[in-house]
Amino acid sequence: MTSVATHPSAISGGTSSGGSRMASAGLDLTHGVVLYLEGISVSFDGFKALNNLSLSIDAGELRCVIGPNGAGKTTMMDVITGKTRPDTGSAFFGQTIDLTRLSEAQIAHAGVGRKFQKPTIFERHTVFENLELSMKADKRVRRTLFAKLSSEEGDRIAGMLARIGLSDGADRIAGLLSHGQKQWLEIGMLLMQEPQLLLLDEPVAGMSDEETEKTAELFLSLAGRHSLVVVEHDMAFIEKIARKVTVLHEGSVIAEGPMDQVQNDPRVIEVYLGR
Repeated sequence: MTSVATHPSAISGGTSSGGSRMASAGLDLTHGVVLYLEGISVSFDGFKALNNLSLSIDAGELRCVIGPNGAGKTTMMDVITGKTRPDTGSAFFGQTIDLTRLSEAQIAHAGVGRKFQKPTIFERHTVFENLELSMKADKRVRRTLFAKLSSEEGDRIAGMLARIGLSDGADRIAGLLSHGQKQWLEIGMLLMQEPQLLLLDEPVAGMSDEETEKTAELFLSLAGRHSLVVVEHDMAFIEKIARKVTVLHEGSVIAEGPMDQVQNDPRVIEVYLGR
C-alpha cells in the first residue's frame, strides 16, 4: 500500500483538471502532480529520520499525513522546504524544479508555503496590515513607503479576510486575537503569497471545537485552488477533511488511501491508531 512517486520523465499522460487550473503561475504541472518525493533518506547521527520515502501529491489535492511521534513527518516537510538536505533521493516541485538544489528562500518564492504549529504574525499590527504586508508585491523601499493600495489589492485583502473569517476584525490588533484566529490569519498571510503548495503542521493544535470546525471548512474550501499537505494528530479533524491519507512510520510510508481503508489497516492499527 506504499505510495511510489515516479519522476516526471518516466510518466506519460494528460493534464488533470487540477493541473490545468493551477499551472498558470508558471509551475509545470503537465501531468497534474505538484510534488514528487522519491527514495528520500535522511540520517541524523546514525538515526534514519526518513528511510527511502516516496510519495506524490496531485495538483489541487488535500493530503493528510499521520503517524506516531518520530515517524518522519517534520523531516519530510524540512526536505520539501529546503531546511534539510536528503542524503539520497529526489524531490521535485512540478515537473522541473529540483527542490534539493534550491535554498529555503528560493523554494518559498517558487510557491511552497509552510505553516508551523505556533502562529507567526505581526502582533502589533492590525489584521488588515498583516495581510497587506504579506501580499506578493514589490517590497522595495519606495513601493513600501509611498505606494497606496490599488483597488484590486484592496479587494484581494477583503476577499482574504472573508475567506479566513476575519472580516469583522480587520482593524483589530493581531496580538489580541484568539489562538484559532491567529492561526487563520497566518494561513491568510501565506495565501497572500499565492503559493501552489501549502504545508500545514498541526494546524488545529490548541483550538476550540468551534475553531477546529471552521478550520476544516477553510481547508476544504482551499483544496483545488491550492495543494495542501496537512500533518495532524487530531484524528477527528483528519476524518472531517481527509480524502487521501498517508501514514508514516520509521521514516517510510506504510499505508496510503481513503481514511476508512487506512483506519482498518492492521499495521496502522498496530503502530499508530492502536496506541
